[in-house]
Amino acid sequence: MFTPKYPTPDTAPPPAAPALAPTANTPVTSAPAPAQAPQTPARPTIQLTPGTAVALVGGGTAVVLVVGAVLVSLLLAVAITAMSVALCAVVLRSLLNNQKGQ
Repeated sequence: MFTPKYPTPDTAPPPAAPALAPTANTPVTSAPAPAQAPQTPARPTIQLTPGTAVALVGGGTAVVLVVGAVLVSLLLAVAITAMSVALCAVVLRSLLNNQKGQ
């Protein structure tokens, strides 16, 4: 019941057999090696023109302003809520103290 359940081993086919080396009976012809094509870089290079740089700076500025406005509005909402709760507590305390005195 508490023994681990191991998955079944992969059923991948075995690797292909390597090519046979030429023997004495087979003629060996030396073919010219194919020319290698120039390798392209793994990542494409990004070229920034002045227009795209200005667009990136403008987009980053807009994102910072929007995120800042959202955070300030959230902070303001928390501050207003805290003030209203404090005001309610003062009013309730005043009412309760007023009843005890009478």
